[in-house]
Amino acid sequence: MSSPKQQINDPFFSSRVLLEGMISSMREGVIVVRKDWHIFASNRAARDLLGGEEIDSQSLDKVIADEVVHDVFRRALEDAERSETTIEIQARRENRVYDLRVAPLSFAEEKDQKLAIGIFYDITRLERLEKVRQEFLSNVSHELRTPLTSILAFVETLEDGALEDKDNSRRFLGVIRRNAERMHHLIDDILELSSIEAGKVTVRPAAIQLRPLVEEVWSSLTEKAQKRNVTFANDISDSTNVFADPRRLEQILINLMGNAVKFNREGGTVSVSYNKTPGFHQICVTDTGEGIATEHLPRIFERFY
Repeated sequence: MSSPKQQINDPFFSSRVLLEGMISSMREGVIVVRKDWHIFASNRAARDLLGGEEIDSQSLDKVIADEVVHDVFRRALEDAERSETTIEIQARRENRVYDLRVAPLSFAEEKDQKLAIGIFYDITRLERLEKVRQEFLSNVSHELRTPLTSILAFVETLEDGALEDKDNSRRFLGVIRRNAERMHHLIDDILELSSIEAGKVTVRPAAIQLRPLVEEVWSSLTEKAQKRNVTFANDISDSTNVFADPRRLEQILINLMGNAVKFNREGGTVSVSYNKTPGFHQICVTDTGEGIATEHLPRIFERFY
């Protein structure tokens, strides 16, 4: 170990101390690599994402076995080029995505000493959001295309002469109306989701008699239930009151009970029950459908999945 006097006389001392002080305060992972391919300096964030061990003085290819990473550092060291790449690293038992930016570096005291500094920006969340955005656009396009195609097809049929056929024209208009309503509901859902994510939704809780509300929701689903011969059981007592936003609670029940009818088996049942636990009112909607396959459960709350 060198003495303080030797360190002061070291031409790299002041610059290295400054460099280490700067990178140690950064939350991004930072490594500095010498021309001989060994790591000259690193910060705690870099050591954590690259395995949690001491990596200074180790060879870069032993720390990161990725040819793309080697290439961007090589360009910085040999050609003095700035470059960047995206890499995936398994950190903390999960794969995380980083934007790695590498640039040539030299100390004022020693121009011949070639170094390259690499900074790892964690873009995992941005990548996930982009994936969700792409899936959202794809799903919405698909959901809108289906009713639009049906509407256009029946409008063309009516224009081609079916308008004179009163029985068929009424049926065609009914199909057009149902598909237009489907698009209207979809757009309402998109606007509602946007409001929720923007934090613009207000909740106005009030005391509600639960059983009549459930009965009212079921009444709106009776026609669909009858077509599939689905029966209903309201297991909530007349005396049950809950404290919630009436409109939001009704919206939740319509979604859950509507799905319980839609995805039920022919001749199945739907039941709604109530249970009070400390601090919570628990409303259970149960049906006799096949349920959701296990592999889909982690994604059921994604938009339009």
